[in-house]
Amino acid sequence: MSEQTSDQMTTQYSTQIKMFSALHPRPKDRTFTYGTAGFRLLGSLLDSVVFRVGLLAGLRSRKLKSQTIGVMITASHNPPADNGVKLVDPQGEMLEASWEVYATKFANAVAEDELVSEYFAVAKALQIDLATPANVIFARDTRESGPALVAALKDGLSSSGVEYKDYGILTTPQLHYIVKCINTANSSTPYGTPSEIGYYEKLSAAFKTILAGKGKPPVVTVDAANGVGGPKLDELAKYIGAEVLDVTVVNDDTATVEKLNHQCGADFVKTQQQQPLGLEPKPWALHASLDGDADRIVFYYVDELNKFFLLDGDKIASLAAVFIRDLIKVSALDLEVGVVQTAYANGSSSAYLKDTVKVPVKVTSTGVKHLHHAAQLFDIGVYFEANGHGTVLFSPSAIKTLETAEAQSPAQKDAITTLLSLADLINQTVGDALSDLLMVITILTYMRWGPQEWNRAYTDFPNRLVRVVVPDRYVFKTTNAERVLVEPVGLQAEIDALVKKYNCGRSFVRPSGTEDAIRVYSEAASRLEADELAKKVADLVQAWPL
Repeated sequence: MSEQTSDQMTTQYSTQIKMFSALHPRPKDRTFTYGTAGFRLLGSLLDSVVFRVGLLAGLRSRKLKSQTIGVMITASHNPPADNGVKLVDPQGEMLEASWEVYATKFANAVAEDELVSEYFAVAKALQIDLATPANVIFARDTRESGPALVAALKDGLSSSGVEYKDYGILTTPQLHYIVKCINTANSSTPYGTPSEIGYYEKLSAAFKTILAGKGKPPVVTVDAANGVGGPKLDELAKYIGAEVLDVTVVNDDTATVEKLNHQCGADFVKTQQQQPLGLEPKPWALHASLDGDADRIVFYYVDELNKFFLLDGDKIASLAAVFIRDLIKVSALDLEVGVVQTAYANGSSSAYLKDTVKVPVKVTSTGVKHLHHAAQLFDIGVYFEANGHGTVLFSPSAIKTLETAEAQSPAQKDAITTLLSLADLINQTVGDALSDLLMVITILTYMRWGPQEWNRAYTDFPNRLVRVVVPDRYVFKTTNAERVLVEPVGLQAEIDALVKKYNCGRSFVRPSGTEDAIRVYSEAASRLEADELAKKVADLVQAWPL
């Protein structure tokens, strides 16, 4: 581009960004940070942030030679009044970590002049040609604040000359899927049809292929947290057909905004370790809960005495690892399956994977971006946070090995075909509750297990997760995959002293990625001990001078 064109474009964008930014003033006395979940707080405080995310998304697309960037407006499992926004990179992955700094700088620019200065400073530092076309797609969940935030995003995109497309209401994983489909459409390995319908078609075709002739899948009741997952699961079920998938969706009221995630959904079930409001489980039947944007799922059942049994992300990861390991053995192919966990993984699950299943286990910091990258180091990487957020990644080399393998027996052929179909069934871009639901149903059908047999694989240590509100979560700093607290100095030693008093005790403290709170996780040999340890550590954190 000529110098004159560059000057003209600089003037044009400078004028437009200032004009539109004035319509979305930044709240005073508020500091924003782009974290694990992007930006997330009260929806009423996000107007300026979402406008500025539009500016950053355009720059990101231009830096990556016009590849399409995604923007998702959602607050997942948070209460209805909250909202959030995050960017999706071209392969459907989280925003590259180095760009989180720019997102934070844009969000905290005090006035229009400072914002414009930051915008052009980033473009200059990264050698971004502003004449390069920029492409962005976006979607939102069902929150009441969504439409207004979409309007702010559109202003940010329009003011900086970005081409965009609004995909309306989607689950978060559906947007990730579409982003990858768009950016791989002209490659030798297109991921799929870049549309919501394409998503349903891909998952349903893979599901029906795997289960052909394998028997009747288990009946499942799904609590949709009164979020976007309810209507999307209903739609997916139509593509699969009632004769193949027998699913009942409850807590699917998206019209009553205050019901979203209220005493229901994956986070409620996981943290409270009880069934959600609005669901009365039938003994021994399989049940599941999604979160508000359908990127998490947990399973559970009750016995004849209505005792509750949780099958969380650790249980899902173990189930997937056993199934895939067995398929690899039958296929006789040289492929390694590994599991990635966080510090929240139950100690019993980690021991089971290492000692019984005999697969490598890697521990990373909390946050999907960390688990996703670690899982990519295996031929087939299984990762799930204990909260039910996760997926299974098949490396390109693993796919090639499977596609070129010559089966020597019907059993080997079936194993190879099943692994390839699993790669299509499981959302490769991000944790996807709907995709993971189908994966679990597939595995249970193959293994002829019900939820009780699944749960018997290993017994969790009783555990408790406690939330402690603090004035400033950034005072708390961790190391060793967030399992050891280094600041405030001295607090970790006190926690260690408490842990030693409990049989099979384990506890760690880490700052929340989404709110000014500290998460205290504890486990021990008995429920009483786990609860007591969690309370004592929480009290210690609460009383510690900051």
